[in-house]
Amino acid sequence: MAHIDAGKTTTSERILYYTGKTHKIGEVHDGAATMDWMVQEQERGITITSAATTAFWHYRDRVYQVNLIDTPGHVDFTVEVERSLRVLDGTVATFCAVGRVQPQSETVWRQADKYGVPKIAYVNKMDRVGADFLACVEEIKTKLGATAVPVCLPIGAEEQFQGIVDLIGRKAYYYNSSEELVNYEVKEIPEDMQEAVALWRGKLLEVAAESDDSLMEKYFEDPESLTEDEVVAALRKGTISMQIVPACCGSSFKNKGVQFLLDAVVRYLPSPLDIGDTHATNLANDQATELAPSPSAPFCALVFKIATDPFVGRLAYLRAYSGHLDAGSYVLNSRTGKKERVARLYQMHSNHQNPIEFVEAGDICAAVGFKDLRTGDTICSENHRYALESMEFPDPVIGIAVEPKTQGDLDKLGVALSKLAEEDPTFTVKSDAETGQTIISGMGELHLDIIVDRLRREFGVEINQGAPQVNYKEAITTTFQHREVFKKQTGGRGKFADIIVEIGPADEGVSGLQFENQVKGGNVPKEFVPSVQKGFESAMANGVLAGYEVQSLKVTLLDGSFHPVDSDQLSFELAARMAFRHACPKCKPVLLEPIMSLEVVTPEEYMGDIVGDLNRRRGQIVAMDATTNGARIIKAFVPLAEQFGYVTVLRTLSSGRATSTMSFDHYTEVPPAMARDIVEKSGYRLHDEDE
Repeated sequence: MAHIDAGKTTTSERILYYTGKTHKIGEVHDGAATMDWMVQEQERGITITSAATTAFWHYRDRVYQVNLIDTPGHVDFTVEVERSLRVLDGTVATFCAVGRVQPQSETVWRQADKYGVPKIAYVNKMDRVGADFLACVEEIKTKLGATAVPVCLPIGAEEQFQGIVDLIGRKAYYYNSSEELVNYEVKEIPEDMQEAVALWRGKLLEVAAESDDSLMEKYFEDPESLTEDEVVAALRKGTISMQIVPACCGSSFKNKGVQFLLDAVVRYLPSPLDIGDTHATNLANDQATELAPSPSAPFCALVFKIATDPFVGRLAYLRAYSGHLDAGSYVLNSRTGKKERVARLYQMHSNHQNPIEFVEAGDICAAVGFKDLRTGDTICSENHRYALESMEFPDPVIGIAVEPKTQGDLDKLGVALSKLAEEDPTFTVKSDAETGQTIISGMGELHLDIIVDRLRREFGVEINQGAPQVNYKEAITTTFQHREVFKKQTGGRGKFADIIVEIGPADEGVSGLQFENQVKGGNVPKEFVPSVQKGFESAMANGVLAGYEVQSLKVTLLDGSFHPVDSDQLSFELAARMAFRHACPKCKPVLLEPIMSLEVVTPEEYMGDIVGDLNRRRGQIVAMDATTNGARIIKAFVPLAEQFGYVTVLRTLSSGRATSTMSFDHYTEVPPAMARDIVEKSGYRLHDEDE
């Protein structure tokens, strides 16, 4: 995981080469990288979708199985990082030795912290001008708050980068750039590095001793009495408990330091056995339970990704947490409660599938044959129903209207969009009831660009697209008590519902509908209360101002009445929808817009122009920092509505020398004058349910 262009895919390619998975190194800039298999990835030289593979590494006369996932760096594809971190046991956080800790580095680091994933740091691009390993380690400490400890030191830097010194084994590895499987020589530590090695080795031993009490005494008596195995074991313990981040360096493009990185993965990152039991919910009794990472335990796996393959159909990527599953056997989907047959199991190597007979605890594989399966579903053995903690995905912030160019493409478009939405939880498709348009929404302009490109190439659908639109939300600001009586009498049985509700803003930190039932004495029978809740939930999809979704709402059902014959569930649901329509305009509704966190890195001479431009865009400057190499970092919050095409403007302002990264941060109220314009343009009109 890393910021854009830190070298994730290049490093992955070297890992595949040195573990014997590939016999030729593929380069990203040639569009030949194994892990970047999509046409769009090869053309643009970026990673869009996370690719999984399994490799084997020999370390100290043992063979270790490594499941590797290469993730994207662009914030538009943050979902790929999120779901990969949810199912992996450890991560290699890759940093550029020149750029060091960049905005997206911080984002992925926080995501790894959220899922409790241990990390090792790999400082790449040591051969570039301005490379500084120790400065990067220092930034990991200050900006990310991690205890980063170098386990090696670089021999030289920039053009003079020749290799690394292993601080634990006290050996120097001199690399050549050739594509040989052993492209290094082990020599003595250079004379001019003895002092630095002694200093950093001392710091390393101190950190190792702190993470293991039994070593502490031995360390105080004589630091040099600690053996290599003891130091590695102590660092491993500290890494797994997330107290330590071992840091190593190299230049993946020049084939330097990758074997040492693989050794570090085996040495410090946990195996499923180190992680221990997985928390799950036993659906038979709704009790929390633990699943052992053992092939003899009941089978349980999490679906973390759905992909569509033109040859085998829907591929479901699974991480098995416990048990053993044979191809051709039946499993239970704990969300739907239905039995499904696993037709075939594959070990993935990028977009190639190698058939396998079975999968066991700790494995990552892909399965074919599921009819109804979504990202985040748990599948388990038929006799043991478990649910694993699912994943949360951010809401899309930008939408565009699309329509097929020809009538013949109409059906194809529907099928293609539903397949893409199935694959990507941050991509949504909805039909605008007012205009009849199909609106597709995603995480950014690049995200939607790729979607449109995939529609054309993979599904053969040519489309016209509208200008990007912001996904506004609505909210109410005051509380109002309302009585809604719904009566309808047409020959035969009528409809009747009567509810008194209090509608107001939800409590802080609550999203969605916060519903409370305070009816006394059965004035509204218990079986009708869920219908009232359902009515409000469905009404929240279209707010009263401009038809945008209401993000959060608190509804208290205070009282009501019913008719013994005419009242039914539908009557109460419709009454709730109408209560929402009639009461919300009296609760001072406001429009909310997405605010993006923007970080611009620029040479100092362009700073005034860039800040002036951000102010014109209603930007709020949060901080201005200087980097060690004289550039300036501007951090700001800017409304998404003002940011379309910003990259082009920034290039013009800075003669192409400034770079920016932008990610969604929060929603805030739109200024009243702008809100009026948006509401008028939307031409939205309230509809009553009985019209």
